[in-house]
Amino acid sequence: MLGLEVGADVDFGPMRWLTVRVPGDRKEILLERPGPPAHDEQTAEQVRDLVTKGAGGGWLAFETADVDGTFERLAAAGVDVTQEPMDQPYGRDFGIRDPFGNHIRIGSLKG
Repeated sequence: MLGLEVGADVDFGPMRWLTVRVPGDRKEILLERPGPPAHDEQTAEQVRDLVTKGAGGGWLAFETADVDGTFERLAAAGVDVTQEPMDQPYGRDFGIRDPFGNHIRIGSLKG
């Protein structure tokens, strides 16, 4: 729904290396599922539970030229909205969560 494209999708056996990026951008975001080799299965399950609850910490931020239009499109598509568009000291933005509970901010900065 955000229009990201896959950068790399590599199966390393016990883990998968999956990156996404904004089309045309070289910077990539690593998406990592908690599990081996970084976590044993019990710890991985606890981490996944925390992220699903929105308590995983951290967030991603994307910039758009049309905050309200982007919000309307995503809200109409059924995205989990955590904060509607509002003016902030740094610009205007809104909050959503991905299907796994990760926090995402989308906005525009004052220029």
